[in-house]
Amino acid sequence: MSGIASKLQHFRDKSHGIGTNTYALKYLNQDFEELKRSCLERGQLFEDDCFEPLPASLGFNELGPDSHKVRGVTWKRPSELCSNPKFISENATRTDICQGALGDCWLLAAIASLTLNKQVLYRVVPHDQSFDENYAGIFHFEFWQFGDWVDVVVDDRLPTRNGELLFVHSEEGSEFWSALLEKAYAKINGCYEALSGGSTIEGFEDFTGGIAERHELSRPDPHLFHIIRKALSRGSLLGCSIDITSAADSEAITHRKLVKGHAYSVTGAEQVEYDGEMVKLIRIRNPWGQVEWTGAWSDNSYEWRRVSSEDRERLTNRSEDGEFWMSFSDFLREYSRLEICNLTPDALTDDEYQKWAETEFEETWRRGVSAGGCRNYPSSFWTNPQFVIKLDEVDDDPDDGEEEGCTFIVGLMQKNKRLRRKLGEDMETIGFAIYDLPEEYSGQKNVHLKKNFFLRNRSAARSETFINLREVSNRFHLPPGEYLIVPSTFEPGKNGDFYVRVFSEKQADFQYINIDEDDICDKFKRLFGYLAGDDVEISAFELEKILNKVVAKRDDIKTDGFSLTTCRNMVNLLDTNGSGKLGLVEFKILWTKIEKFLSKDVDQSGCMSSIEMRVAVEEAGFSLNNALHQIIVARYSEQLSIDFDNFVCCLVRLETLFNVFKEMDKEGSGVIELNFFEVKAFD
Repeated sequence: MSGIASKLQHFRDKSHGIGTNTYALKYLNQDFEELKRSCLERGQLFEDDCFEPLPASLGFNELGPDSHKVRGVTWKRPSELCSNPKFISENATRTDICQGALGDCWLLAAIASLTLNKQVLYRVVPHDQSFDENYAGIFHFEFWQFGDWVDVVVDDRLPTRNGELLFVHSEEGSEFWSALLEKAYAKINGCYEALSGGSTIEGFEDFTGGIAERHELSRPDPHLFHIIRKALSRGSLLGCSIDITSAADSEAITHRKLVKGHAYSVTGAEQVEYDGEMVKLIRIRNPWGQVEWTGAWSDNSYEWRRVSSEDRERLTNRSEDGEFWMSFSDFLREYSRLEICNLTPDALTDDEYQKWAETEFEETWRRGVSAGGCRNYPSSFWTNPQFVIKLDEVDDDPDDGEEEGCTFIVGLMQKNKRLRRKLGEDMETIGFAIYDLPEEYSGQKNVHLKKNFFLRNRSAARSETFINLREVSNRFHLPPGEYLIVPSTFEPGKNGDFYVRVFSEKQADFQYINIDEDDICDKFKRLFGYLAGDDVEISAFELEKILNKVVAKRDDIKTDGFSLTTCRNMVNLLDTNGSGKLGLVEFKILWTKIEKFLSKDVDQSGCMSSIEMRVAVEEAGFSLNNALHQIIVARYSEQLSIDFDNFVCCLVRLETLFNVFKEMDKEGSGVIELNFFEVKAFD
């Protein structure tokens, strides 16, 4: 299926709910229920031919086929490793997740967080699976991938060495949900080695479909406490940790009983009156279920004696359950980092939670077309895809001292880079800028702001940094209005697919900005009467002679000349009355295209670059999206350079297609239906 057709099918699927957690896409078209039923009927255990027990499934470099690290590896089913394997014994806990010989601790931290929220856990790990009833050696898991939930099937053959699991395993050795989850995640990313190195935020997002943000507590947002309270009211997952400075620090316990390098959860945020002043408190949970903070506001501290009995009764629990309170100031001092995973509306079934409004869009950076680089490259920055977000309603409950405005989070995510690691690709350095949309463009859909706008206007906000992570996300608070979001790689010319999400406190209008339509230039050299001859029309033979005479006299046009076939095609495309020749109006259209080439060949090279061509196509009146620009560049250019005759042919072709479309679109709906023969006519 072509790229355009594939995109259209994807949009249709999404409109029918396909890709949601309740109607997940079947990865590689593998249907778990059908495969399991077939195995049970045949009395055979499932063997996954899409992720076989071969060296290629382990890795490509350090775990590649020739690496010493994979010597002695055999793939075994859980029943070959212990006498009574369990999928999940009773409840999934953090002790089910022990790291093996793979640098994916970022993933394991995210899996451990799953165990703290059963509702979220069972979206990823369907709990009606076991090694007992209807066991067929097949399991499945669901992951969020760039806007879609995907159901991934695996068999239960796991890599082992000397009779022990090579990678993730449970502490007690007989529980296998985490090892099978890791295998499924390795499958959608190409191999196990592709999981080495990453950010916990990436795992958070793939397990929830949410958008994550990171707060460094050494330089906190001035409204961070308010942000935490609102995040909790929206059902977000919040985790915090203390940095380690050496391997010896890992899980070392401080004198106040906090564990370094350990993932905690933030479960509450309250204010209480203490000695006549309001004190901000944070409630934190140690997933160990023990080892609690012993400083101020801990379970048995004297501070609780000086608050109202009502607050004390409401907030305290003096058991050693791993959950404790501490002051917000101590929290900022003791912890290093807070990560918030904001959940999508569909992830929250409980009406008690407020929900974010979510908008999203997918697009592409393509070299020579839409990969303009960051603002350091003003000549090409404007060619990047552009999006508009309209924020109408201000937040309901701004923090004290916070100006009235609209809170939203922008996430820019590059797609499939981890999957393509084995092909030698890595993450690009990405970021985005946000601009106030000029009033004259308000409400317009077909607008694409050009180079001069970005030269003359500063951004209203931007991503905190350009970085080579899968996603860059930041929280913003801006006045109501319309804003232009421009995502980009740091350097121009970097190909990649990306996904933009905006979470806003109130519903926002979000749209992709297409290329604008300008009036076609109506300049025409008064040569037609002289060139056309007695019949006042120009045939393909005459056109070949005319064009080749013109270009032969021009040093600034690079071409090998026009062939008769090319000229005949031009005449056929522009001939509206079926005469087989070009009349006055038809030749004017063609000559206008020639003028476009000459005026837009800025560097006078005789060829037009893909960016010069994009400007010329726009000013010729053709409203094209990035996908069509990519097709044109691929079809008509060589090494991103378009010569004279190819450019003229391209514009003539576009002119014809647009005219035919308008003729068939009788109701002006922007949609037409074609039968097979009409499609061939368009081709």
